[in-house]
Amino acid sequence: MESRIRVVVAKPGLDGHDRGVKVVARALRDAGIEVIYTGLHQTPEQIVETAIQEDADAIGLSVLSGAHLTLFRRVLDLLREREAADIVVFGGGIIPDGDIAALRELGVARIFTPGASTTEIVEWVRRNVPTRLDEEMSLSNEG
Repeated sequence: MESRIRVVVAKPGLDGHDRGVKVVARALRDAGIEVIYTGLHQTPEQIVETAIQEDADAIGLSVLSGAHLTLFRRVLDLLREREAADIVVFGGGIIPDGDIAALRELGVARIFTPGASTTEIVEWVRRNVPTRLDEEMSLSNEG
C-alpha cells in the first residue's frame, strides 16, 4: 500500500502576500502530493493543530514579514510539546542568508529563497519527507 505525502502549507503571522505560497501549493498538488493550505494570518498554534489533525508528514511555511526566526521557532517548539517532532518543517520566503543557518540549527529541514523553482521544491519534498505510512511499515518490519 502506497500513501501520498501530506503537507500543510501555511502563511504564519501578519504577512498578507500569498501569491508565491499558492504557486508552491499548486505545484506540490500537481505533483501528486496532498496539500492542506491553511490560508493567511495563521498562528503557530493553528498551524501545528492543523498538521496534527490532518496527520501531516510536513509543514511548509512561507514568511515574508521578517518574523521568520520567531515563527519557525514557535512552530518547532509546539511540535515538540505535542510529541509531533517527526513532522518535517521546511519553508521559504524573504529570509536573509545569515538567518538560514540559525533556522537549520532550530530544526528547520530546508529554506527555499526567492528564485527556487517549484521543481526544486517538489523534488526536495519527495526525497526528504517520509510518509507516516512508510514510517509505520518500517517500524512494523523491524519488530
